[in-house]
Amino acid sequence: MLSQGLLLHTQPARHNNQPMDFPCIDKLETRQRDLLSGPEPTYDKIVTGYKTYTHPQFTCDHGGQLSQMRIAYETWGQLNAQKSNAILIHTGLSGSSHARSHELNKSAGWWEKFIGPGLAIDTDKFFVICTNVIGGCYGSTGPSSFDESGARYATSFPLLTINDMVRAQFHLLDHLGIAKLHASVGASMGGMQSLCAAALHSERVGRLVTISACARSHPYSIALRFAQRQALMADANFNRGHYYDGVQPHVGMKLARSIATVTYRSGPEWELRFGRRRQRPDQPPALCPDFLIETYLDHQSERFCLQYDANSLLYVSKAMDMFDISHSVTQRLDRQRADNQRACTSVCLDASEQPASDQGHSGVETSEEIRADLVRGVKAAMQPTLVLGVQSDILFPVRQQKEIADILRQAGNTRVTYYELDAIYGHDTFLIDVVNVGAAIKGHLENTH
Repeated sequence: MLSQGLLLHTQPARHNNQPMDFPCIDKLETRQRDLLSGPEPTYDKIVTGYKTYTHPQFTCDHGGQLSQMRIAYETWGQLNAQKSNAILIHTGLSGSSHARSHELNKSAGWWEKFIGPGLAIDTDKFFVICTNVIGGCYGSTGPSSFDESGARYATSFPLLTINDMVRAQFHLLDHLGIAKLHASVGASMGGMQSLCAAALHSERVGRLVTISACARSHPYSIALRFAQRQALMADANFNRGHYYDGVQPHVGMKLARSIATVTYRSGPEWELRFGRRRQRPDQPPALCPDFLIETYLDHQSERFCLQYDANSLLYVSKAMDMFDISHSVTQRLDRQRADNQRACTSVCLDASEQPASDQGHSGVETSEEIRADLVRGVKAAMQPTLVLGVQSDILFPVRQQKEIADILRQAGNTRVTYYELDAIYGHDTFLIDVVNVGAAIKGHLENTH
């Protein structure tokens, strides 16, 4: 009896701990319920006031053909009689054509303080064009567009390259009657596009500006974008990209954007801006956003998750991963596209029938061979060139902009200017540092020498 009594006495009492609150999960569940009863996504309501040009039968580098390709664009300033003052602005991954406000859309553009009368890109002097890249969701043909049967392309949309995006933009320039640009200007993925335009359409580009970009994607940035895509595709609502008649993969998109936002800014900026401060320091720690840096990431990703198409994020980010201006890669893509066009003279592939592509890397291994291949890839890019890098950029470190400047010089371009900015804003410096980035761009575009 004594032993049983001792046994009963030593049994642990049930704890009185309070369960943790999860307001961040409550918010996701509420949005899930709202989306179940809500309308299909309409990204055209996010950006308005653009024009479109439709081009017939666009063949993509990796196979598949669009029976028609639509590209959305906006313009500012006046095209002169000679049509020689046009500047093409290339966007980053999720950028729209709305770079600056205008009468048809008075909301501020993503480069509002850089484009306009007397600004870095002076609309009193230049006719400025900005497009939404194909594969996007703000007016240009992409995965969320409808095919000939009236169904969404979804993941039957053909894989794209940066070269495809640029080729589509030059079809637009043909439509506008612009034989040669005064300049091709871009940052981030836009800087990839501007370099591609200058190298592959050199006779049609007068000046080159490439900011916080690269000549070929490097493993670190590829890994970061891969992590974003994996987070997105793991969302139960993703449904292999066929989610348009159901709930969008909003949780995966929010996680993907959180990862991306970490790469867009810098540790030094966040030390100054947030430090280790908590939102409610007088409350116990929480597993939902607690530190100010966590609330910032949560806010940024919350804003984005329903404003951009998930499939567009997959397709456009993959095109960034595959970018390589090397001569051997460009030649291989050209051959693939020519083969695809010949195939379409008899039995034409649609967007869902994509032949296997052998394009993955330049096919050379030693650093000397890689550099030589890159130099050959830009041998036609002899324009006056401005290359800008930012010391705090972790997504596109400055060594990648130095590589662009170096290969252009090795190719024989004697008019390359390289600036390295000591800004704390990381990759997003091109959106924020109006004084330094703006002055460099303005000086380059208006230099008459």
